[in-house]
Amino acid sequence: MDKNTSTSLHQRILSEIEQRILSGKWPLGHHIPSEVDLAAEYQCSRMTVNKVLTQLARSGLIERRRKAGSFVMRSQSRSAVLEIQDIRTEVQALGLPYHYEITQREKRRSLRADRESLVLNEAGPVLELTCQHYAGERPFCLEVRLINLLTVPEAVHESFADEAPGAWLVGRVPWTSAEHRIRAEGASDATAKALKVRKGSACLVIERRTWSSEQPVTHVRLIYPGEGRELVARFSPSQS
Repeated sequence: MDKNTSTSLHQRILSEIEQRILSGKWPLGHHIPSEVDLAAEYQCSRMTVNKVLTQLARSGLIERRRKAGSFVMRSQSRSAVLEIQDIRTEVQALGLPYHYEITQREKRRSLRADRESLVLNEAGPVLELTCQHYAGERPFCLEVRLINLLTVPEAVHESFADEAPGAWLVGRVPWTSAEHRIRAEGASDATAKALKVRKGSACLVIERRTWSSEQPVTHVRLIYPGEGRELVARFSPSQS
C-alpha cells in the first residue's frame, strides 16, 4: 500500500467514525469496536486504526481506557456567563450541526408568576415560547422564554422560523442591562423527556432577565444536561 492510499484510508476511517459519533449513531458512552475489529472491517493494519483512534482522542470525541477499550465522550461545552451568547454559536463551537424547534407557543395576559419572572408592576400581554435546541441529533438545551409584548410588540407576529427567539431579540432590541442566575437542578419529568436524560439527573440551569431602558424585555430559563458543561467568565478587579 503506497503512502497516498494509506493517507486516504486513514481519512476515510476517521471521517466515518466521526460521523457515527456526531450523528448520535454511537451515543455518549458507546463502546467503540476494538482495533482488531476495526482493522478487519476496513481491511487495514491495526497501526492505521490506532492512529485514527489516537487522533479522535486528542480531539475529545473519544476516551481511551487501558484494558477497557475506547468510548464515546461528549465534547465539553462552555458558556460565557457574563455574555448573552447565541446557542447556535455554542453548538457550532463543538463542531456539531445545529437546529432547533419551537414545541410550545402561547400568547396570554401575564399571570402572577409571569409578572414575577419579568419584574412587571402591572399585568400586560406576554408571549411564552418553549424551544428545543439540538447538537447533531442530541438534545442540547431546553429553552423556556417569556417575552414582554409591551416592550417588543412585534414578537407576537414573528414565526421564529429562520432565527431562534434569543438571537432574534438580541438582533432587534438594544438591551441595556441583564441579570444571570445559575444553579443545579434535578431533571423533572418534562425536562428529562425533552433532554433524553433520566428523571432527577443533574442539569445546569441558567436563568436570565434583560431590560431595555429599564423596560423588561425577556425572561428565559436555559436548561442543559449537567454532563459536559463548563461555565467560563473573564473579569477584572473592581475599581474603588
